[in-house]
Amino acid sequence: MFNSLINVAARRLAGAVPTVLLLSMVVFFVLRALPADPLALLLPPNATQADAEVVRKALGLDRSIIVQYLIWLRDALSGNLGNSIAFREPVMRLLANSLPATLELSFVGLAFALIISIPGGLLLYGTRGTFIESVLDVIVVCMLSIPSFLWAIFLLLGFGVMLGWLPFSGRVDPGIVIPDGTGFLLIDYIVAVQWGYWQNAFSHLILPAMALALGFSPLVIRVLRSSLLEASEDHYVTVARQRGLNERQIILKHMLRNSALPTITLIGAQFGFLFGGTLLVETIFSYPGIGNLMVQAVRNHDLPLIQGIALVFCITTLAINTVVDILYVVLNPKLRRA
Repeated sequence: MFNSLINVAARRLAGAVPTVLLLSMVVFFVLRALPADPLALLLPPNATQADAEVVRKALGLDRSIIVQYLIWLRDALSGNLGNSIAFREPVMRLLANSLPATLELSFVGLAFALIISIPGGLLLYGTRGTFIESVLDVIVVCMLSIPSFLWAIFLLLGFGVMLGWLPFSGRVDPGIVIPDGTGFLLIDYIVAVQWGYWQNAFSHLILPAMALALGFSPLVIRVLRSSLLEASEDHYVTVARQRGLNERQIILKHMLRNSALPTITLIGAQFGFLFGGTLLVETIFSYPGIGNLMVQAVRNHDLPLIQGIALVFCITTLAINTVVDILYVVLNPKLRRA
């Protein structure tokens, strides 16, 4: 099995290199084609044309686009993504400070989505052929038609503003010190044995993570229900029934494992959309992650920062898909033998 996992990871890595390279080229050239001038943020209002030329030359913007890209690619391979025009800081530092917050939000949102979708898929399958199934199906379709950012607004207004049950801004309350560590607050506060701060950080995650989960889980519910319906017609289910196993044992011990395979594939394929959905959700909740940083970068036409964030989004999505492929091989003996 170990060799199979190595082969999957190697194939994914081989396919990721041209994908990341192509994406970096597209982003780089498209941004350079936009009419906005990034020098506007660097120059004072009374700057002369000569001053603009000096700054343009210092940033390498006076060279051809191809030369600019090759220089950027050379620096990126060495871990240097340039300096942010708006924040006057290295892009790598900004990404290192923001990426853990977004990953933490995404993984908590994924956990919430699984908590919703697995029981939801089982319930939808268990009520098949009844009036309750029709009602639940309508609810799932309605949920499917509402994007994450609308869920974010509903949750913010309902549980944050009207009821006041949960905080809806930032990662922690003002005055709470964020510890140095991994950048994942739920991990750092456990390591520091600060349970009160951990609860505070988790409470700030609930609303934005739930917004992501509610936008993501309906599709998983429908796929899981369809997988269970397909598995119910397999020969091993008939044999299990003949052996006297009840329906609950058959579903939980046999059908759910096989039905999980297409569901896991869907989660891996759709995780990029969940990860990308943090952009608007973070903006709505003033959550200091990479999505919020992207909005500020686009607003300021911060080319180096936009390029760095796009690259991180691409690499993160490819990494998650690789992990899902490896998990698929672990759960599917047929792929291991192949």
